[in-house]
Amino acid sequence: MNCLKIKLQIFVLMFAPTVCNASLLAFTTDGCSMFPDKIQNTSWCHCCILHDLAYWKGGTASERLAADEALRQCVVEATHDQNLAEAMFRGVRIGGAPYSLTSYRWAYGWTEHRFYQKLTANDAIQASVLQQQYLLQNPTLQCPE
Repeated sequence: MNCLKIKLQIFVLMFAPTVCNASLLAFTTDGCSMFPDKIQNTSWCHCCILHDLAYWKGGTASERLAADEALRQCVVEATHDQNLAEAMFRGVRIGGAPYSLTSYRWAYGWTEHRFYQKLTANDAIQASVLQQQYLLQNPTLQCPE
């Protein structure tokens, strides 16, 4: 077996999703993570919380792109600042990849690293219940202080 083949097999084993015993933790958010939540009286934090709800539960690569595009659109609607929205979009595309070890990566709510993976029916139910619990406690999507 050649060296490249062995390295590829090791890589696949190291980064293959391991979700046999994974469970979804209660939703948490830090607002806009490494980015400001507002400037003066203009806030877009609710956009970040909606984005975090998508990132927390994870899913497929196309679902992540849709979440990032929704963040960009929400920030434009909240601020009327296309440049700000584009900067945030580019930031989450780079910084939110599921392969990173950050607390705000794609699918960060799971007890085990999931990468890009379609939610099962049970996963979706679990996410829906936890999301509803959060929204009942924070219906206005206020940023954490």
